[in-house]
Amino acid sequence: MRILISRPQEDAARLAELLRARGHEPLCASLLAVRFFDGPEPQFEGVSAIIATSANGVRAFAARTERRNLRLFAVGPQTADAARHAGFENVECADGDAATLAEKVLDWVKPEAGILIHAASADNEGQLKALLAEEGYTVDVMVLYEVVASHKLPEIAREALVHHALDAMVVFSPRSAMALRDGIVQAGLAEACKAVHAICISAATAAALSPLTFRQVLVADRPNQAAMLDAVERAAATH
Repeated sequence: MRILISRPQEDAARLAELLRARGHEPLCASLLAVRFFDGPEPQFEGVSAIIATSANGVRAFAARTERRNLRLFAVGPQTADAARHAGFENVECADGDAATLAEKVLDWVKPEAGILIHAASADNEGQLKALLAEEGYTVDVMVLYEVVASHKLPEIAREALVHHALDAMVVFSPRSAMALRDGIVQAGLAEACKAVHAICISAATAAALSPLTFRQVLVADRPNQAAMLDAVERAAATH
């Protein structure tokens, strides 16, 4: 299948490799750009671990410091892989969402062990901090980066839809879904989506594509890249 990827450039490139290995043809058309914030090196006195809810959070944190010997708690496999790739030595993976990560933290470290630093984005909603605060943890939310959305459909995506040369699109967040939806609507290409599979990482992501209509909307069984790839194969089997 020809599959549109609208993720930020670095994440899109890695996903494209995985899709090619499965025999698909990826089209990278990033609608999101990641910008790391400049700032001083974090202070680590009294810190017991880093918590990361995205691979970009790991990358942004790694850009601020050379410290790699702190424990790092990752929300899912892709975030954990990014941490190991960056050189972190002690990585735990929750293999879920923010709520799952909060539950796992209870097993991994006690509140009295010290402060948890959340390597967060500018649009962090504070859910993880609130969940952990209920259990007695002190969480320092460190805003390290922002994700900037473009609502103009990239030319490669527009051409694929115009010529009915797109089979599926993979959508990894509600924000990405909204940017994609807006770009498609503004380009006048909503009708073309009726022949395309939409493969979404969560029900909230699928809902954010509304009111677009697709050939099929598939939601991954788990909120991670591996489950998204499995959903791609489910779509391919019905294509």
